[in-house]
Amino acid sequence: MPKEKKRTIMVVSTFPPRECGLAKYSMYLSSWFGAIFGDGCEMRVTAMNRDAVSRFRYPDRVDMQINQESPSEYVKAAQEINRLPHVKLVHVQHEFGIYGGEFGSHLLKFTEALEKPFVINFHTVLPEPPDAMRSVVSELSRQAGRVIAMTGTSRRLLTDVFHVNEDKVVVVPHGNIPMPHEGQARAKARLGLSGRTVLLTFGLLSRNKGIEYVIESLPEIVRRHPEVIYLVVGATHPDALAGEGETYRQSLVAKVYDLGLVDNVRFYDEFVSEEVLQSFLHACDIYVSTSLDPNQAVSGTLSFALGSGRPVISTAFAQAREFVTPETGILVGFRDPRGYSDAIGQLLEDPERRAWLGGEAFARTRCMTWPNVVLATMRVYASLDPGLKTTRLRPPPIKLTHLERLTDDFGMLQFSVRNQPNAASGYTVDDNARALIAAVRHHSLVGGQLSLDLADTYLGFLGQAGHPAAFAGMFGKDRRPEPNPSGNQDDAKGRLIMALAEVAAIGGLPPSIIGPSCSLLDEWLDSSPDFDSPRAAAFLVIGLSVLRRAGSTDSRLEPLIVRHCDRLAGWYEAQRGEDWDWFEPCISYSNGTVCEALLSGGRLMNNPRWSAIGRTTLDFLVGVTFRDGQYVAIGQNGWCHRDGPRSIYDQQPEDAAAMVSALSVMAEIDPSGPYASLRRTAFEWFLGRNTLGQFVYNVATGGCYDGLGEHAVNLNQGAESTVAYLLARLAMEGARPEA
Repeated sequence: MPKEKKRTIMVVSTFPPRECGLAKYSMYLSSWFGAIFGDGCEMRVTAMNRDAVSRFRYPDRVDMQINQESPSEYVKAAQEINRLPHVKLVHVQHEFGIYGGEFGSHLLKFTEALEKPFVINFHTVLPEPPDAMRSVVSELSRQAGRVIAMTGTSRRLLTDVFHVNEDKVVVVPHGNIPMPHEGQARAKARLGLSGRTVLLTFGLLSRNKGIEYVIESLPEIVRRHPEVIYLVVGATHPDALAGEGETYRQSLVAKVYDLGLVDNVRFYDEFVSEEVLQSFLHACDIYVSTSLDPNQAVSGTLSFALGSGRPVISTAFAQAREFVTPETGILVGFRDPRGYSDAIGQLLEDPERRAWLGGEAFARTRCMTWPNVVLATMRVYASLDPGLKTTRLRPPPIKLTHLERLTDDFGMLQFSVRNQPNAASGYTVDDNARALIAAVRHHSLVGGQLSLDLADTYLGFLGQAGHPAAFAGMFGKDRRPEPNPSGNQDDAKGRLIMALAEVAAIGGLPPSIIGPSCSLLDEWLDSSPDFDSPRAAAFLVIGLSVLRRAGSTDSRLEPLIVRHCDRLAGWYEAQRGEDWDWFEPCISYSNGTVCEALLSGGRLMNNPRWSAIGRTTLDFLVGVTFRDGQYVAIGQNGWCHRDGPRSIYDQQPEDAAAMVSALSVMAEIDPSGPYASLRRTAFEWFLGRNTLGQFVYNVATGGCYDGLGEHAVNLNQGAESTVAYLLARLAMEGARPEA
């Protein structure tokens, strides 16, 4: 029996190797769609060709082709899509010039013959369209199930000028490449630009780019800043090449010679890959956006530049007027060399302002990274096909990149500023214990030397900090112990015991890790720890249960497990009440951990009382934190009190990871119950299935953002958040010992 095909979205657009901005857009959209939703849904392409004889060697994802000048081919393609039951929806990428007929009217042949719902994405929306253009756009919009505008300005024009029903129009911005926010030094060195101040413009060259006006502004700039170099990256646009060859590029080169700027301007005549483009963007000090079209609705190059965290100087075209604000850059007039000269001079002479503008540009465009744009686009699709709402998100590849970045030769640093470690924040036992667990679980699943090296570092830190007789939960940047601001170190002690026990339980680790870990664990077991904190007790129970189930016959384990499980059960019985099945009068942080401890202890010791409480409290917690098919963590801005409101923000990765872990245990105990599905939903909180609809995991760095606020994510990627994500991600692969 043939395998059933995945639910499919058919994109109608130009597509690489055809060189144009729309083709590049569709390539990014389909690639990221596959990366995020590819386990349950896929995106295929119907590619537009210029004429009957021009063809390209398209990649496998292109299923059909249409000659843009042939009305019959539009109808034929629509009829073929109608016959494909797995194609649930069509997404038309619209730009004037890629569809035949007056103002692309041939596209109406396709939409009129199409029986599937379709979304249309308008990349150009003009404020004063000719009547024939208005008619085509209005009719396409009338037929479409949803209309995507890429800016607020475009949305207003569609509703006010083209009279599109405003309920149909959704704003989904142009995507930008998810990149780390980095300084320029390393990228400049790679490109041979060390010591230079880099201005950059990239994209396909044509006369509407206006690059000559930037070149004309440079002599005055270079007199004051001889280190400045202006890079123009991009091949000539194919349409310009067909019309006038390289005349425009040659005129620009001639102007460079005439103005004596040979050492200050470079042209890179190539259609660059994403990797090369990122190198240029990272090397850039100021991005210059030069369009001469005041009505240009969207520019992918501007979106990419803002998304890379670079200050922008731009002509005041439509998208730039909306996105290049005093917080992200400077607007200049069209064909205005003096304007460029003044703006560039301002930023060159004020490096602090330059850095601030770049940081603001980066922060304000995190909702516009391709993963977030794909999520927003999928929500548009699901509004037409509700079956797409439950499409599972594909877990990203497991990366230790940011874990390694946060780790020095002493241990794991506590905080970061965005993706850059903050050495002044110091080190904590909590973070290094968590990181030790993540490193050994990673090694048990993936192997490799890196996770062993990291585990050795974390264990070395814990060996200095974590002795019962002389415990130090925090170390400053000088690597000396500091007092814990909260005064309570039980949670850190409990987590330390949990980490040491798990190391002892995992097979295949070298003696250099097993030996010190078991030795330190012996000290703690000899001290007979006694915790009055629910979470500290839970950490201890989980760790010792793991060790006992791994075959340890240590007689010290069971009494500690029994004592702390009884204590947890007692807290629950003292606090439970009508509509309140919890251990405390407040649900706060790392909540699933407490349920998990009783589930683990109950299963190990065959204690039905503990098991029942673990399940009851987990079910209660699920009822509080799952809403409309999403996991909604308890917000630390107020928590959830028995007789008070339930805070939504700020949601923390630690809580999502604790829920994933607890649900993993419950799914092992009750495989037929809903817990495996709930676990997946809780994990997808990291991947944008949350109240903001945005990724909390950073696919570019391998880090995890520090929280989910009401309006934005916290862009810092500290130790707790990064390790929490990694533990949740490893749990999804089964890389956690049974407890």
